[in-house]
Amino acid sequence: MTTASPRSAWEALAAGPVRFLRTSWPWRVVGWALSGCLVAVVWTVAFLGLVVVPVAALLALLTGVGLADVERRRLRLVDRTAAPSPHARPRRPGFVAWFATRFREVATWRELGYAVVFALVLAWLDAAMGLVFCLGLAVVLAPVLIALTPQVQPDELVWFGPYPLLAQLGLSLAGLLLLPVLAYLVTAYVAARVALTRVLLVGRGGPAPHAEVAELTRSRVRLVEAMDAQRRRIERDLHDGAQQRLTGVAMTLGLARLELDGTTGPARELVDRAYEQSRLALAELRELVHGIHPQALVDSGLPAALATLADRSPVPVQLDVTLPARPPAEVEAAAWFIAGEALANVAKHSGAAQAWVRARTSGGAVVLEIGDDGRGGADPAGGTGLVGLADRVSVLGGRITLSSPDGGPTLLTVELPCGP
Repeated sequence: MTTASPRSAWEALAAGPVRFLRTSWPWRVVGWALSGCLVAVVWTVAFLGLVVVPVAALLALLTGVGLADVERRRLRLVDRTAAPSPHARPRRPGFVAWFATRFREVATWRELGYAVVFALVLAWLDAAMGLVFCLGLAVVLAPVLIALTPQVQPDELVWFGPYPLLAQLGLSLAGLLLLPVLAYLVTAYVAARVALTRVLLVGRGGPAPHAEVAELTRSRVRLVEAMDAQRRRIERDLHDGAQQRLTGVAMTLGLARLELDGTTGPARELVDRAYEQSRLALAELRELVHGIHPQALVDSGLPAALATLADRSPVPVQLDVTLPARPPAEVEAAAWFIAGEALANVAKHSGAAQAWVRARTSGGAVVLEIGDDGRGGADPAGGTGLVGLADRVSVLGGRITLSSPDGGPTLLTVELPCGP
């Protein structure tokens, strides 16, 4: 039966104290404890250097992000369990989007606090524990060092004496017996420090669930983007291919009708029927293309697209759109899709005599409100597509709320962030 390889120094120690001493884990533990001083000194110099420069003072506040990233990577020396970053991925590329995202995150300020405590206290406490082990190692190796370096006299090594060689060998033997105890103590301390670092720089929920949630969110975003791209491709193919051919068929049948004008018989009836069917098919295809992605949304933006939806709605719609700037394309597409689905639900289920659509910008987000004066009682579990709308909003990091008491009115409110 094969035993799984330890993933941390603590697991290696718990698996067998004697075997632990024969591995590289004790040396990795000591190396981790001592290397923190260098990280602390570099961060302190960088932080103080940025603080004294007025234009870079804000950047100094984000230096904790860099130190935290180094600390999560340094954990691999003593703990192979993944330590992913708790930060969100900026919604847009570039330094400005990255800076704005990091500046608003709680994790950024938690990391800055950790960096200050680490540089002032923790790094030096870690180093002290590492030096304790090194001191025990020096006691063991002192006779060998003295024998190899005759120019170093025993009285210059304060803790050795001038002891006779036999006494030094006895002290070396005592150090050899003490060294495993020191290795165990330092490893236990490092295990506690690793746990503290994980709580502060990764999160209490654990790294694996966080990583899975982050990857799931990214995969949902990629899926929505792929679906939008596929819809645009289908729209283009239908508009440039099938719709043009069907238009040509309708025109040909129209010319055939002119040639058969004034005649009677089965041939004329078949041509008339084919002409009407081609016109109906062309109208249905245009409806389908329009429903995939309206050209008004691409050319004129969300206000024009919402106006088109309002004009086509069977229920009269009051439209109030106030958008000082054009939102990002993915926000426009989501808002148009949600408004279209909501108005379709109004027409099918509400029994309303009036509906309204309002869109405005508030706090860096597009706020969309769709309401009606119908019977109310809308239920997300009732198959009205509200769950799909909620999924679409959540992918963009937005929020959706529904108020629909029995007897109405119904109000669907959606917030779609436009920031990085």
